[in-house]
Amino acid sequence: MLYLLLSVICSVSVGVIFKIARQSSVNPKQIVLFNYLFAFLLCYVVFSPDMIIITTETPFVLYGSLGILLPLVFLFLIASIKNIGIVKTDAAQRLSLFVSILAAWLLFKEVFSITKLIGIIIGFGALFCVLYKTDNSEKADFKYPVLVFLGFGIIDILFKKIAAFTTVPYTTSLFVIFGIALLCMLVVVLYERFFIKKLFSVSNLFFGFLVGCFNFGNILFYLKAHQVFSTNPSTVFAGMNMGVILLGSIIGVLAFKEKLSKLNYAGLLLALFSILFIVISA
Repeated sequence: MLYLLLSVICSVSVGVIFKIARQSSVNPKQIVLFNYLFAFLLCYVVFSPDMIIITTETPFVLYGSLGILLPLVFLFLIASIKNIGIVKTDAAQRLSLFVSILAAWLLFKEVFSITKLIGIIIGFGALFCVLYKTDNSEKADFKYPVLVFLGFGIIDILFKKIAAFTTVPYTTSLFVIFGIALLCMLVVVLYERFFIKKLFSVSNLFFGFLVGCFNFGNILFYLKAHQVFSTNPSTVFAGMNMGVILLGSIIGVLAFKEKLSKLNYAGLLLALFSILFIVISA
């Protein structure tokens, strides 16, 4: 369970870093750029990807789509944490699994059990309760958590397609995707530097380094957890999603004094039940 716990901690730590970074005059795009720089380097050092096996049959369209979508959704994540906090953003991110589940039903004609349907219905109820505006959140912009919800759901679908492409190892595909994401953000940041005159900052490099390390750690420990529980992947799935929601909620409420209504708390509880029903149905 150690790898699973470390993966949960790394995932929540990313949100905590962005929350802390708000207190400094940081540039989110530069943080995302440096995040992918360090994640790219760590991926190379730890996984030693074999680029020789990349051929013309490699799914470059999927690689490119993820390389663009990953940093874009990262920026949505930052905006969501800024607007509504860690608790609700983490819940929206983890509930994004319903996008991929619905895709399996609508696009791939997967037959659903009653248990899974119950989990989906509870999940959408949870999403409504978690994102419901309280009296003191009228100024909050809820389009960002919705974009996080949809974005991570689409990313999950694309990663599942890449995992099905067994000719190239998953870690090599990840290395290529990080490289594309890095190049995309480099273009954006260089545009800002030369046309909008936004200077590079050491604080952005520092926060980017931290995010990159925890982002990569999340992936590394998640893969190792799946190796340990290779005969029971639902344990990893449930532990990861529930762990992030619980730990994110505890840190958001206790450390950052985020305000939640009774309906919001009910939504978090429903989210846990929803994930549990889906895992049981697997």
